[in-house]
Amino acid sequence: MRRIINIAVAFVSVFSISATRHNPVANPEAVVTEGTVRFTVLTPEMIRIEYSPSEKFEDRATFTVVNRNLPVPHFTKSEDNDFLYITTDKLKLRYRKGTNPYFEPNPPGNLNITMDLNGTPVTWFPGQGDGRNLKGTCRTLDRCFGDGYRSQLENGLISRSGWAVIDDSPRCVRPDGSRSLALVPDETGVDWVAPRDDKAALDLYFMGYGHDYKQALKDYTLIAGKMPLPPDYAFGYWYSKYENYSADDYRNIIKNLKDNDINTDVIILDMDWHWNGDPNPKMSNGRGGWTGWSWNTNLIPDPTKLLKDIHGSGLHLALNLHPALGVDSSEDIFLGMATDMGLNPDTTKVIPWKLEDTNFYKAFANNFLRPFEKQGVDFWWLDWQQHLTSPYTDGLGETFWCNHVFFNDMKKNRPDRRPMIFHRWGGLGSHRYQIGFSGDTFINYASLAFQPYFTATASNVCYGYWGHDIGGHMYDSSYPVNDPELLLRWFQFGVFTPIFRSHAAIGTWINRQIWTYDNFPQLNATVKLRYALFPYIYTMARKSYDSGVGICRPMYYDYPEQDEAYTFESQYFFGDDILVAPVVEPSSAGVSKKRIWFPEGNWWSVADNRMIEGNSIQTLDFTLDQIPYFYREGAIIVNNPAEVKSTTERPEKMIVNIVAGKDGETTLYEDSGDSNDYDSNFANTRFFQKTVGSKAIYTIGAREGTADRLPSKRGYQLRIYNTAAPAGGKAKVDGKNVKTVYDSAARCTIVDVPLAKCDKQREITIEY
Repeated sequence: MRRIINIAVAFVSVFSISATRHNPVANPEAVVTEGTVRFTVLTPEMIRIEYSPSEKFEDRATFTVVNRNLPVPHFTKSEDNDFLYITTDKLKLRYRKGTNPYFEPNPPGNLNITMDLNGTPVTWFPGQGDGRNLKGTCRTLDRCFGDGYRSQLENGLISRSGWAVIDDSPRCVRPDGSRSLALVPDETGVDWVAPRDDKAALDLYFMGYGHDYKQALKDYTLIAGKMPLPPDYAFGYWYSKYENYSADDYRNIIKNLKDNDINTDVIILDMDWHWNGDPNPKMSNGRGGWTGWSWNTNLIPDPTKLLKDIHGSGLHLALNLHPALGVDSSEDIFLGMATDMGLNPDTTKVIPWKLEDTNFYKAFANNFLRPFEKQGVDFWWLDWQQHLTSPYTDGLGETFWCNHVFFNDMKKNRPDRRPMIFHRWGGLGSHRYQIGFSGDTFINYASLAFQPYFTATASNVCYGYWGHDIGGHMYDSSYPVNDPELLLRWFQFGVFTPIFRSHAAIGTWINRQIWTYDNFPQLNATVKLRYALFPYIYTMARKSYDSGVGICRPMYYDYPEQDEAYTFESQYFFGDDILVAPVVEPSSAGVSKKRIWFPEGNWWSVADNRMIEGNSIQTLDFTLDQIPYFYREGAIIVNNPAEVKSTTERPEKMIVNIVAGKDGETTLYEDSGDSNDYDSNFANTRFFQKTVGSKAIYTIGAREGTADRLPSKRGYQLRIYNTAAPAGGKAKVDGKNVKTVYDSAARCTIVDVPLAKCDKQREITIEY
């Protein structure tokens, strides 16, 4: 006879708990224990499954999962002599009492979960393979040629099978050879690594979300943490090049960027700030190698002055680090670190890199991080590539651990700004540390062609901020390194990626100074477009924080039942309302053909100002000036005006691009740009369009909320595409007649909305 216990605890909205502190201990009402097995019902679609022969269940945070204390969903528990049953609104779990879920008599008989997928029952059991997983990402694209690393992509959190499993077991080996260890509170203020109590335990998270991919990602961030919102400047153009630049070289680069009107927010000092790659000891100060902790004063004689000059130019900066070989006795910080760690500096030659040692970490922070940050370093580029796992701590991944410590050190010790690092993927949980560096790709079209798929697919593990070497990194003997067209197409793709950063390998023959190219006007137009799109991009970044869905995301998030959404993998959505299909092949006589799938609805081609009917596959032509990107019909895309030079500006006048033909709405999100209180200190402005007969009504809502640095008054220019000329060439703004301008070539009606206080609603009406 089966006994049934009905557990009816309300499953409240995620938004009511979005700002709560992480708690790895689940609500006891969500937990069902049966001998050596423990189940935790986290959501109607997600159940944690633990098996521990020693009954040492894990209640601490791990590298992957940091929060399990969620509102308890409704579920029932029942049992008979042989089986335990757990039923949620979405899942049915059956467990044979007293068995190991993986072994005798057999996994399906011991444990299985049944769910519905589009009206068809689907059953999962431990160990079941899944050839339909939609994949996630991988640690690096170093030396990747084309899509040669496709097979290295790790499994993601969603699958066409309707289910996915996170294996967070202590014995599960990640692709880099590391494991998901425990995280415990520490007196340093940074949660610290600890071994798992039962190394033989099974620790799985079953996610049965069907094809509701967005909900799966959102719920994953409930247990694994959110994607932190980067500071505003991170979304601007980054100038970066691996070169032995001197201080004067940097100043000249900044001058050229400014003289050529190239909007820029970030400049990177690659590894030559400490060593310039030249074996000549006079150039390298006798210190060489990938790892270094001392300024190369032959190249940069006054680092404090240089960093002050960079900031004076309105730029932010990062230094490149390869923290692998420890601190040599020749380094400037050696004596201070040795003293802090209680080592004899006379007998110690090298302090090994051992970041998992809290004594090392505290000495390193005291002697390196704090002084360099005081000099002016805004964030760190952890260009880790030497060691994958620690030689000192079993199972510890150096990549993940460096990311975790550097990010949380900044979070604790620099509260005046948002923590941000630039780093490599270190496995599940790495999304909590924001911006990724994808590595050293070859300079060719094949490498460019893989990046749209690679970038969008990373959203399947909430890794929403890949930054690539725009232009490619290193020499491919079969292809010229300074092909203007390839660089242009890479920049055009870069506009529609999370991080817009050009870069290349050392060697003056590889040129990333775009102002020296014959097609510089086209290259700079991409930079201008990036800055125009900033309000939209930043709004979508905030939505990523709230929803777990990356800015670049695959087509199948919105069209999961369309096969084309999976097969047309070189196109993707950039935020909610822009479809992008980058050109990734050389042109013929300056024209490139692109085969594009358009989902249902209509799509406004920005390149040639025409509407394209959806539910179709079309091959379109694009000149070198044109980028294949399309606004959804009904979309409202808020832009910066051309005068804006930095992402840190909050202009008094904004451009509002509207695609008429369907009612629509959007929200403009704004905050102070680099503060940590964006959970509570932000402002939203809502925009609507609605058509009634021949009359169109455009509403700009009163600003809701508050944030520093926002103007109290604002004006707008509405650019309404897909329209006929307004009747009489007029519109009404807040009830007053104003003249309009009609661009017949672009089929665009232009209305200027004068400056007014942002706490008042604005209404614009037009008769067509």
